[in-house]
Amino acid sequence: MWYRNILETIGRTPLIQLNAVTRGLAPTILAKVEYFNPGHSVKDRIGLKMIEEAERSGLLKPGGTIIEATSGNTGMGLALVAAVKGYRCIFTIPDKQSKEKIDALRALGAEVIITPTNVAPDDPRSYYSVARRLAQEIPNAFYPNQYDNLNNRQAHYETTGPEIWEQTEGRITHFVAGMGTTGTICGIAQYLKEQNPNVQVIGVDTYGSVFQKLHETGQIDPKEIYPYLTEGIGEDIVPGNLDLSLIDRVIKVTDRDGALMARKLARYEGLFVGWSSGSAAWAALKIAQDLTKRDVVVVLLPDHGTRYLNKIYNDAWMRAQGFLERTAELTVGDVLAHKDRKLQGLATVSPNDPLRKAVELMQLYEISQIPVIEEGKVHGLLTESRLIEVLMDDPHARENPVHQYALDPPAIVLPSTPVDIVSKMLTRQMPALLVQLEYGWDIITRSDILHALVESTP
Repeated sequence: MWYRNILETIGRTPLIQLNAVTRGLAPTILAKVEYFNPGHSVKDRIGLKMIEEAERSGLLKPGGTIIEATSGNTGMGLALVAAVKGYRCIFTIPDKQSKEKIDALRALGAEVIITPTNVAPDDPRSYYSVARRLAQEIPNAFYPNQYDNLNNRQAHYETTGPEIWEQTEGRITHFVAGMGTTGTICGIAQYLKEQNPNVQVIGVDTYGSVFQKLHETGQIDPKEIYPYLTEGIGEDIVPGNLDLSLIDRVIKVTDRDGALMARKLARYEGLFVGWSSGSAAWAALKIAQDLTKRDVVVVLLPDHGTRYLNKIYNDAWMRAQGFLERTAELTVGDVLAHKDRKLQGLATVSPNDPLRKAVELMQLYEISQIPVIEEGKVHGLLTESRLIEVLMDDPHARENPVHQYALDPPAIVLPSTPVDIVSKMLTRQMPALLVQLEYGWDIITRSDILHALVESTP
């Protein structure tokens, strides 16, 4: 027997018992390992369902273009379908997503547009807004809109939910899954609760996302929405697929806990899974502490670890985020502690300040670069050489707004980032890096590193 094409291999993924990471816990904990799908993620299921339904309804016609806002995995599922069916694909993807995801999408023939992560959903630069605009401008385009497309949820109601029920022989008592578009958790929850209303459904959220507060209070607190690193779960919007009545509890998991648990699954269970899989497993182990031997917990692991090789499976990157224990090596925080400065804090200008103000601050504090920041958002960088170039060309430019001349925003590092990494990042084109502190910003240059090396030498 053979399959007529790769799409026929989607679904029917295995349920695998966890053993090493669950030692000391009473219930049986089973992982629904979705990287066995051909595109290595749970999103293959919805990619196929959304396209088939669009074809059936006439929303997508031969020769059409599929345009979607994706964190990577849904794009992969859609790209697989497009490759087999002959559609063009354009995906918008936030710049926090891993390079591996972007490269994989391009390998399947998709066009990928990188958009800024730290902008509001309705900002014209957000990946939602860019995708919607392109879908309106490009003829014969179809925008699946996985967040509000109920075929997302239906795909899991029809496939993943029944698979879990059958594989556990109806013994499942708790289901744990991440919350992003919420189609996965809500579709599966709907099916499972129809079979047994007592099945408990636990959603996994990340700090900086809306879901836990929304579930507990029915409200969204803007103060609790902020950037986070975990990919694949969490949102700053309320997806149309969300049905809170199907979810019994929502647990937040830190970026660090999710990343470390993913590495544990690889090291001790042989399950090479992605970041949000680690978050889901962490939450499953947490609830298992209060369960009994009669309970059967199923946790859904959405994707494969190869999409995170340069992030959670990279020790240097993990140390830079403060996720692994610090070593004796010099860090950005050490450099800042040795910094010889006239100003406590960081001198900045706003985008609409006159260029003259930047010159005055740089002369006053004897600094050679100044970041352009407004309301906590980094807009760019002005350097001494850039100012000389501009003012020599046009002396009257000193009264023009800063944003006309600012260079691209510098890269951002954390105080825990090792100096050997930072020194490689600093170049003639990028003479300074911003340091994100718990409250506010600082800046680091080669001169600062040199000063710290001299001062810290016995």
